[in-house]
Amino acid sequence: MIERIHLAIVREVERQGSLTAAADVLCLTQSALSHSMKKLEQQLNTAIWLREGRSLRLTQAGRYLLGVANRVLPQLNLAEERLAQFAQGERGTLRIGMECHPCYQWLLQVVAPYLAKWPDVDVDVKQKFQFGGIGALFAYEIDLLVTPDPLHKPGLVFEPVFDYEQVLVVSGQHPLARQDFVEPAQLSEEVLITYPVSVERLDIFNLFLLPVGVFPKRHKVIETTDILLQMVASGRGVSALPRWLVEQYAVRLNIAAVRLGKHGVAKQIFLGIRENERDIDYLRDFIEQAHSFGARL
Repeated sequence: MIERIHLAIVREVERQGSLTAAADVLCLTQSALSHSMKKLEQQLNTAIWLREGRSLRLTQAGRYLLGVANRVLPQLNLAEERLAQFAQGERGTLRIGMECHPCYQWLLQVVAPYLAKWPDVDVDVKQKFQFGGIGALFAYEIDLLVTPDPLHKPGLVFEPVFDYEQVLVVSGQHPLARQDFVEPAQLSEEVLITYPVSVERLDIFNLFLLPVGVFPKRHKVIETTDILLQMVASGRGVSALPRWLVEQYAVRLNIAAVRLGKHGVAKQIFLGIRENERDIDYLRDFIEQAHSFGARL
């Protein structure tokens, strides 16, 4: 019947594009790989692949098996990793995915005391800012997702850990620095600097500019917070960031925070986890500590 090697073969053939390449990755001979899958097809009485010249195309049954492989193999790999850690007297590794550029500084404040409290738990942070965080949770690639934009799906739980205000960041010498708030039209002649995130996921666009049909004069992307704010401080453009982060940098940089619109743009940071893991002690404690640090911002 279906074994782990069958799932691995289907996944690697799809990834590598050929039986030969998949056999190399799996450290099998091509004949052994072919024999294993032929035997499975005979047992199931259905084809997994159809040959098209030198290429292989998954059948409907093959596509279904690939979906099973993509769901099951990461869970098996994680289970083996966790069991090995238990055998070594360790609790495990908390793998955190980030969909929030400026939250890294906040996360550092949470991680330091957390590591001190949980010496047998390691922390790994994956800063794939444009990755599909929801998919990574479902695929067991991460254990916890930090995001300002949760997608509520069955099997996942998102908990808000702190509220914040998204503000416009300008140089202290910029004319807008003297205003209480800014209107969208006032940014039509500005260079807007953002992180390398798609426009539809940037609050400054989808919550402030685009609803009234306004676009900045230019849109530039910069990956690191420090360089982005140095650019703003030197008058090379404006940006939009959480007020708490701007206030941290304002101590040493000549920058100012200006409210976006008369009533401002309110946001929240959420931590997302798999619902069936919400009672894991070290995961639950991380969320509680995150609540505590969020209240100090």
